[in-house]
Amino acid sequence: MPHIISTVNVNGVRAAAGKGMLAWLADTEADVVCVQETRATDDQTRAALAPALADGWFLTNAEPESKGRAGVALLSRREPTAVRIGFGSKEFDAAGRYVEAEFGEVTVASVYVHSGDAGTPRQDEKYRFMAELGAYLKVRTGDVVVCGDWNIAHTELDLKNWKGNLKSAGFLPEERAWIDELLAAGYADVVRRLHPGVDGPYSWWSYRGRAFDNDSGWRIDLVLATEDIAPHATAAQVERAAAYDQRWSDHAPVTVRFDGLPGLIGGKTSDLVASRA
Repeated sequence: MPHIISTVNVNGVRAAAGKGMLAWLADTEADVVCVQETRATDDQTRAALAPALADGWFLTNAEPESKGRAGVALLSRREPTAVRIGFGSKEFDAAGRYVEAEFGEVTVASVYVHSGDAGTPRQDEKYRFMAELGAYLKVRTGDVVVCGDWNIAHTELDLKNWKGNLKSAGFLPEERAWIDELLAAGYADVVRRLHPGVDGPYSWWSYRGRAFDNDSGWRIDLVLATEDIAPHATAAQVERAAAYDQRWSDHAPVTVRFDGLPGLIGGKTSDLVASRA
């Protein structure tokens, strides 16, 4: 039976719920949905998602300590057997940037790496977060899928205007090298493996100008899986809205199908078309 994992930065769960997120949740075939930037307390998140929770979704939430910033969550069709908020960081565990849940033999995590700003204390904070998260992920054992908004375009294929962003946060050499380190440590970028050598598929477009209409985007919403289970990923797609006015976030859900992955039993099957080259 196939198992489906989606990830999406909702750009505020209360706003997204009112714009179309609830309808998407009612229609999706995902077994687990990783959510970033809820920008809400636990009570506010539960209130915004109340119809989905009443429909059977389980919520695993890490609310942010700073009002209106960050916040990550997982929605799942079955209750996880264990939950962990953060990764043992004194600085970041209360920030609402990392949460993981165990489903049988598989651990699924939702991560939000903030955007940064080159040459500023905000970028320094991003690097500290990356260093601690990377150290944690590199020593993880077992079957792990880490999904989220990493706010890093790994290669020139991952953003439309790469030449104009060589000195911009999100495409800095140090950030891209960090993704290299994670891949070398035993993780696979499963969407890129399924879509090799192509531009994108982009998952974020600025609200400014005509970025969405021109598909001038960034691929910064990644699904990384440990190498033992990465080969189980057989299809991936970005669920890009049909039109600008149908968007409920500036990000689109990234959805990956895994075949034969234990532990994520859900109530629906997928009609994703296999994308393996």
